[in-house]
Amino acid sequence: MDGSVQSSHREVEGRVLVTDFNNVPEEDGVRVHRQASQCDSHGTHMAGVVSGSDSGVARGAGVHLVRVLNCQGKGTVSGALAGMEYIRAALLAGPVEAVVVLLPFVGGFSRSLNTACRDMVANGAVVIAAAGNYRDDACLYSPASEPEVITVGAVNSVDQLMSQGAGGTNFGRCVDLFAPGDDIVSASSDCSTCFTSRSGTSQAAAHAAGVAAVILSSNQNMSPVQVLQTMLRYSVSNTINFLSLTDAHRLVTPNLVAAMPPDNGTDVELLCRSVWSERSGVTSTDSAISRCRQGEEMMSCSSYAPDGVYAGETVTVNDGQMECVAYNGPGGKGVFAVARCCVVGGLQCKVHASPKPGQDAECVGLQHHLTGCTSWSTAEILSGSRPHHGDRKRCVVKDGVTSAAVCCHAPSLECHVLENTSADKDEVEVSCPSGWTLTDCSAVSKGSAILETVVKGNSCRVHSAAGADGATGVAVCCRVRPPEQQQQATTTPH
Repeated sequence: MDGSVQSSHREVEGRVLVTDFNNVPEEDGVRVHRQASQCDSHGTHMAGVVSGSDSGVARGAGVHLVRVLNCQGKGTVSGALAGMEYIRAALLAGPVEAVVVLLPFVGGFSRSLNTACRDMVANGAVVIAAAGNYRDDACLYSPASEPEVITVGAVNSVDQLMSQGAGGTNFGRCVDLFAPGDDIVSASSDCSTCFTSRSGTSQAAAHAAGVAAVILSSNQNMSPVQVLQTMLRYSVSNTINFLSLTDAHRLVTPNLVAAMPPDNGTDVELLCRSVWSERSGVTSTDSAISRCRQGEEMMSCSSYAPDGVYAGETVTVNDGQMECVAYNGPGGKGVFAVARCCVVGGLQCKVHASPKPGQDAECVGLQHHLTGCTSWSTAEILSGSRPHHGDRKRCVVKDGVTSAAVCCHAPSLECHVLENTSADKDEVEVSCPSGWTLTDCSAVSKGSAILETVVKGNSCRVHSAAGADGATGVAVCCRVRPPEQQQQATTTPH
């Protein structure tokens, strides 16, 4: 969805279908020169980034243009809604191959536009949106703020946040990943063989749309969230310097840059991501809620308080969907809820709460594996529940603490607990081995030290307050047993 496209450009010739949809506002001013090259500039560049024969990511992919931007690159919410309804009707009218809907524009927060995007994803389309170029929190804009959309920020040629004059790429928890968006060379509408460079999160979103198209070309039955998880799985991690961001934004912005997946990627790998809520209020009754996307299962739930003061977390079920709820502690300055959201074929999860405070919560049935533990107390949480695998798969708690066990089942799923103890350091890390995926990160201490845990990639990092006697990091690692091992005895990571 963009402005016009010069479909005769050598980069995209024969691959662009200009639909009969056209819903754009009048251009501002009385002396607007509507040269074709001006009207086509943004859309032509986008089409080249997605599928250009020389500059494209998914070279050879077909592009259908739904025009919602005028010659000045401006559109309206009503025009975008009409364009999305046009696409939805086209998808319902007849069977089509895998579809990626690229939204290389951004506006103020719009509940109606977000809802339309959510409905589009529910109909099976992968929807990818630009994060915006305001050097601001992407959650303040639409469609970037819609949780079901894949929202893309921009980095430069050395994988650092893109700057653009006084602006730059948006960031925050509503961004799913970043992609190249600075000084991107692609088709120019000045002539049918011209090229030009442009910058912005539109270019980054087009890059990500190309990656999504490549992923779908090898498996057209992938759901939108499987495409997202695959993109995250093969992204380059921890290359972006976030020092220019506030502490809160640095915490929740994903340090991931999109990359092309290998040709031999597997579709039976357990893929997980961490989903952060917005920060709660500061009263003792305030809470924060994090949810997974359609098609994901929540394998664990945790809470994070920057000042270390929180009352714990629990998993609730609302309209059939699990929710991770974190509670602010007395005198706390706000807490985040962090859901661990995962996909693999046949995955199903449910939650079992402890009968009463001080009693363990446990999984029932041989087929279900303990993948996460939650802890909640009316007093401040100092050390949470501890996952324990064995004859009884349970969450071990201290007196006065209420726990919940997240129990999951999938064909050939296996899970194990790994621990790492540090006697004298205030930080400890425990990582899942290659082939295993982290589903839960928790910590225990000998005394009453305040512990903070956070997931970084496939590792569980624990930070304890100064003067602590040491801390133990506890990670639950799961995988789908490889086919060649499914007839053999279970192996344990170490």
